[in-house]
Amino acid sequence: MLDRREELTPMLSQYLELCEAHPDALVLFQVGDFYEAFCEAAETVARVCEVTLTKREDSTGTYPMAGIPIDNAASYLESLLDAEYRVAIADQVEDAEEASGLVDRAVTNVVSPGTVVDDELLDRASATYLGAVVGLGRDGGRDGGRAGESTDATDAEAALATLDVSTGECQVTSASAARIDDELERLAPAELLVAPDAGVEPSMLGFETMLTEHDPEAFALDRADETLAAYVAEPTAVLDSPTERRAVGALLDYAEYTQGDDGALSYVSRVRRYDLRRSLRLDATAMRSLELFDSRHPGRGETLLDALDRTACAPGRRKLESWLRRPLLDRERIERRHDAVAELLDRPMARETVRDHLEQVYDLERLAARVSRERANARDLRSLQTTLDVVPDVRAALEDAESDALCDLRASLDELADVRDLIEQAIEPDPPQEITEGGVVREGFDDELDEIRATEREGREWVASLEARERERTGIDSLEVGYNQVHGYYIEVTNPNLDRVPDDYTRRQTLKNAERFYTPELKRREDEILSAADRADSLEYEVFCEVRSRVADETERIQALADALARLDVLTSFAAVAAGENYVRPEMGAETLRIEAGRHPVVERTQAEFVPNGVDFTDGHVAVITGPNMSGKSTYMRQTALIALLAQAGSFVPADAARLPVIDRIFTRVGASDDIAGGQSTFMREMAELTDILHDATDDSLVLLDEVGRGTSTADGLAIARATTEFIHDEIGATTLFATHYHDLTALADDLPDAFNLHFTVSKSEDGDSPSDDGSESPSGPDVTFLHRVARGASSSSYGVEVAKLAGVPDRVVARAREHLRAPAGDDTDSEPAHARLPREGASPAEDASPAEDASHPPTRATNGEFDDPAADRNDTLAAYVDGLDATDDPDRPDAPGRPDDSHDAVPTDAAPTDAERAVLDELRDLDVARTTPLEALNTLEALRRQLDE
Repeated sequence: MLDRREELTPMLSQYLELCEAHPDALVLFQVGDFYEAFCEAAETVARVCEVTLTKREDSTGTYPMAGIPIDNAASYLESLLDAEYRVAIADQVEDAEEASGLVDRAVTNVVSPGTVVDDELLDRASATYLGAVVGLGRDGGRDGGRAGESTDATDAEAALATLDVSTGECQVTSASAARIDDELERLAPAELLVAPDAGVEPSMLGFETMLTEHDPEAFALDRADETLAAYVAEPTAVLDSPTERRAVGALLDYAEYTQGDDGALSYVSRVRRYDLRRSLRLDATAMRSLELFDSRHPGRGETLLDALDRTACAPGRRKLESWLRRPLLDRERIERRHDAVAELLDRPMARETVRDHLEQVYDLERLAARVSRERANARDLRSLQTTLDVVPDVRAALEDAESDALCDLRASLDELADVRDLIEQAIEPDPPQEITEGGVVREGFDDELDEIRATEREGREWVASLEARERERTGIDSLEVGYNQVHGYYIEVTNPNLDRVPDDYTRRQTLKNAERFYTPELKRREDEILSAADRADSLEYEVFCEVRSRVADETERIQALADALARLDVLTSFAAVAAGENYVRPEMGAETLRIEAGRHPVVERTQAEFVPNGVDFTDGHVAVITGPNMSGKSTYMRQTALIALLAQAGSFVPADAARLPVIDRIFTRVGASDDIAGGQSTFMREMAELTDILHDATDDSLVLLDEVGRGTSTADGLAIARATTEFIHDEIGATTLFATHYHDLTALADDLPDAFNLHFTVSKSEDGDSPSDDGSESPSGPDVTFLHRVARGASSSSYGVEVAKLAGVPDRVVARAREHLRAPAGDDTDSEPAHARLPREGASPAEDASPAEDASHPPTRATNGEFDDPAADRNDTLAAYVDGLDATDDPDRPDAPGRPDDSHDAVPTDAAPTDAERAVLDELRDLDVARTTPLEALNTLEALRRQLDE
């Protein structure tokens, strides 16, 4: 087309101009009842939407062409959006019948992932955000700015503005680049505008979004202030941060461009600034780990949002999600919500009445936006009126409310009686979908319209009686009066009766078996009827637009009502969950976190039996948790975090009782994951998450750590895990749950005054031998039952082999693993290659064992049945020295050698112990094993090992 610009037909020239005006979008061009695309755009539409690729031929050439039906455009647009295309909709903006020459067309809407407004393309239950970010560079964002960050707007490095184009909700905040980075991932906008200085790349983001490079000038402060002035009387007074004004100004500029409106979007009535310091901080890692909104197993698991959602209307569902994304930090506001939930819980009749009425509420937020954008039809107005009809009933149900929150909500439930009455008087109860073809405005609302309709009605009544009169006058019983859009009104006479046609009949149309006529009076009446009908339809459309405009003038009131109904819906949902799931009110403001018989709000709904467990941090703020795999350690930690989060969102919690401090942030380092595309292994990813925790956590934070250090060698991992625990204990002071298989860490409870041990209990039966499915003997060993109960103290084992057995690991492997656990230090069987030590088919482990040694596989020493001791060689030497200890070391020993030098035969000279090591050996020899508990033994061994290290 570009090559033939001067030769193109007027229509293709118009199409080309629109394409050049929207180079970032695929233009769909209305031609009659279809949206057409040409050339490369047509090939894209045909491929993505799976429609036929045709062609258009004219004197200038042949052009590929593909189209989609306007009536069913939404499904095709969804396919294009999923394929990450931005689509410009070019509609006919004048009536084709009235156009002189080419019909004028203009882009009325640019559809992109963040600017969707069509109900068929929107998720009813979730907000769709368009975002704009300023100042979020790589150096200041993900790679730096963590330690000592500030969230003061005046010191802010970055700003994030978001807009839900479908509702007009516009918010902006500013903070350090790191904090804005977290907020960005928490909100996950569907589309993100990036300022020229933002430095954001797709690989930097932990969520899927469309990155859009909007006009750089829109981010300039002067231009942004000019845009904002149409929404905020004094931009600098409302938003004193230049970065915030730049972000929200560019955001609104782009929104205006995509909606095809001239000037400001009137339904964006308020631009709100929010402070990140007023809500509990949740980063993307915590949201994924806790499964707040997305399951780690898509399609197979519920989320916290699913477990709490008893909302009755779409605004309530979106408000619930918003409250879970931003739990409160203000204790007074938290307790106001708890007061409301408690009252609704205690008044089930009032609660159910409110829920029943809220189920009749339409999506007021999106209705208000459509009305304001002049895109609402008559059915939308009727839906608005239906919603307003229930408001008096909701207010009546709350008439006896006592809690401050419910009283305030009742006061804010504006009945909008004037709007309700206007729609009731003006709009037909069951109007048609189209607003230009009549049947929309009620009779009696507009006098002029009623008069025109009366004229039309009288004319049609005259025509309706004409047939009977003409039959009587002519004596032609088969005579009929009809109408079609081409020829208008006619009198039809069959051929055998043509000789009886009166002289005042004028022929209008000849058919095969009949002739059609009209009379002067019929023609006059036809002109009156058609003229009246056209005038009525035109006037009716004008009246409807005037009504819609009057309703749009009350957009702010409608939006305020929608917000109040949404908040009431969430509080009612919280109360319904509390009643149905036996949740209790948490006591806020405690110095330490204490939960009695806590439960996981999601897992308890999916498991037939769930074992409640409590936690009490009265004796310290660091809990080291040990126990078998599959015993429930991760669930236990997550439920503690979810209980704290629910409480601060305003909900009751799944427990018998809960006394909770106000948490400023929840950190999670749970589960293994990697980022191969980003160049991060599982261990590197783990260390990156740990870095964030150690930099950002405070003494008001809740930290969940699971298996820190397991992705590297035992020695390195244990060192990292211990140092991490000590740092959190000594330097941060955060309330911490640390699950680990490093049993050495349990000794920290003796070394650190604010650390204590918890473990998950098991039931063990020693008579585990039974035939396996193939008839061979089952591997010997205990049968273990996980009780999923938490108790004080450390676990004696992780029961890894038992878990392997339960998972279905072959019996030969399980048997050999148990041999390794039982084998004493220096056992010859431990020196064999792994492939040589598996039992033969049909042979017992003992029969198949080989005494052969392999110098390439030196003996390994099992410590606590879990990992190799890096000091095994040195400990083996010292153990050997005990047997050869000379008489000077222990003169009372019955088998002591006669000469001190005899000891040199038992142990190399260079391995003779120091005085300190002799003290360790003496203590080890004097240990009364028979009377030592497993926990005391572990603690003693750890103390002795530490002495040796020193």
